Amino acid sequence: MRAIAYAPLRDLIIPSPKPIVVSVLYSTEKALWIEQAVERFADTRPRIGGRPVEIELEKSGSREMYLAVLDGEAHPDLISPASMLQISLLEDLSKSKFGRPVVNPLDEDTCRPVLTSPVIIVAWKERADVLWGNDPNGSMWRRMHDALVDPKGWESYGHGEWGYIKFGHTNPLKSNSGFQTLLLMTYNYFEKIDGLTSANILSDPDYQQWLIEFESTISKFGDSTGTYMDEIISYGPSLYDFVTVYEATAIGQLENAVGKYGELRIYYPPATSLSDHPFCVLQADWVTVEKAQAARLFLDFLTDKEMQELALLEHGFRPVDPTVPLDQPGSPFLRYIDNGVKLQIPPQVEVPRGDVLQTLLDFWQRNIQR
Repeated sequence: MRAIAYAPLRDLIIPSPKPIVVSVLYSTEKALWIEQAVERFADTRPRIGGRPVEIELEKSGSREMYLAVLDGEAHPDLISPASMLQISLLEDLSKSKFGRPVVNPLDEDTCRPVLTSPVIIVAWKERADVLWGNDPNGSMWRRMHDALVDPKGWESYGHGEWGYIKFGHTNPLKSNSGFQTLLLMTYNYFEKIDGLTSANILSDPDYQQWLIEFESTISKFGDSTGTYMDEIISYGPSLYDFVTVYEATAIGQLENAVGKYGELRIYYPPATSLSDHPFCVLQADWVTVEKAQAARLFLDFLTDKEMQELALLEHGFRPVDPTVPLDQPGSPFLRYIDNGVKLQIPPQVEVPRGDVLQTLLDFWQRNIQR
């Protein structure tokens, strides 16, 4: 005779509390890490006011993310684009559209980075040595511009057999790394790392010509940073001599380049921009007090030492927790030092106001986008 299972009397009288579901819209660069994080967070059985907390993930491009929020096509409780550039844009655009911003990047309790990875240049060492040597100085972007626009290409550097010089970055309207590259070029042209204004972009015809010339040498602007890393490894210098990608993207694939087309190395620009992966709770009508509390609990978990070490050791991200050392045993930052990886990165450029960033994107879209 089969035993009959009865639900506990307590469960029949008092139903289980309804979970607090936090919807998270996040950029794809950190997908593997964030999926692991959600599983480990669930294992802690998180609760707010006796109610269990559940995290619901959805991937999105960084630009599509903030545009979807602005247009009312998405209603996440927590967003995480690739960098604070998108948060700055969302803050400015939402204030203009709604009369108040839907994010507050100054409130570290509700909006803060959880990982960092600077924009770097991946290049074939033989060719980088010819163009700028082992350690690019402050004129790196200017020298690259001059080399790219030279119709003789590598012939002007004594290597006509290499053909023309090939550089690539993603579309800044679709990909964060391309946006950051555009910003670094602009800052470098004006020889500063902060204080960029819309007037710099709109009122300097020499800069405008310089940028248009630079970008006109690029055969295509892809949508994905990872694609550029795949292609430079798969096709070698026949397709690209130099590409801008994230440091973590390069670290994850450097071994795949061994024995193919020579030595592939990482180079840091004279000033960089961090892909700092902020997680920001939206200040919106659909984000209840309980959801906001649950989102902050999840944020605290992501910046916990265990999750920060996981991001470092398995995924090549720089932790935001200063107590997690980059040079600990097993760190990829030690393993790839010979490939150009540095423990200390160059100074960071300032994240401009949202209206300045929009001016830069608008100029690129009007004058360069193909």
